[in-house]
Amino acid sequence: MSKLYQRTVGAGKSLVLVHGWGMHSGVWNNFAEQLAQYYRVTCLDLPGHGYSAACDDLSLATISAALADTVEEKSCWLGWSLGASVVLDLAARYPERVSSVILLAGNPRFVQTATGVDAWPGMHNDIFTAFSQSLQQDRVAALKQFLILQSIGLSGAKSQLLQLKQRLAGCEFPCLNILQSGLALLQHSDLRATLAALDIPVLAIMAEKDALVPAALGHYLLTCQPRLQLNLIENAGHAVFQSHADEVLEAVSRFMEQQ
Repeated sequence: MSKLYQRTVGAGKSLVLVHGWGMHSGVWNNFAEQLAQYYRVTCLDLPGHGYSAACDDLSLATISAALADTVEEKSCWLGWSLGASVVLDLAARYPERVSSVILLAGNPRFVQTATGVDAWPGMHNDIFTAFSQSLQQDRVAALKQFLILQSIGLSGAKSQLLQLKQRLAGCEFPCLNILQSGLALLQHSDLRATLAALDIPVLAIMAEKDALVPAALGHYLLTCQPRLQLNLIENAGHAVFQSHADEVLEAVSRFMEQQ
């Protein structure tokens, strides 16, 4: 497939931002500008999102190949939500492209598993399936509900939602097929072994009041990858880089300067 849409600002160490499900690179606008005061920041649109062309097979392998072909220099890759799964897969398949990884409100396995040795916190499979069905019935309504979940239960939630909508307004929502394929990746991908095997610096930034990726996941991430650095942002929701940009910027900068 053709190279993905990208926009680069700033100078310094290379930092690549990968957005989440149903979004596009415009979601990073203000945060990317803040990061660009210190780093060379590249924002990408995943296949079928924003200004990037769609592909027939939206698999992690296809996405990683497109990312590696688009950004050829070795970089720190920051993935938010679904983007966290993407950068983990990229690090495993194309280690020559990845110097370090930042998981922002991300999860190597999005849905929860049964109790016991394999227990893993996450979204209940029934809830996930119900959302998938609502997407099938009314794509726009389901996406609007998903945006609400980014800051639900937080003070200033309406203002945060409005800002998020404004940043995404520049492009149409992805088509139903792309959205369904993205949900399938979230539902079925299990990258815990990938995370455990990484031999590069990894930072996980979790949000205390995240309605999609539970903060309790932090303990499990450390069990999976003991060398991982964990940072919890208090009173933050899933779109933590928007509501708590300064705190996320501080955590990212501290991690980047260690490299």
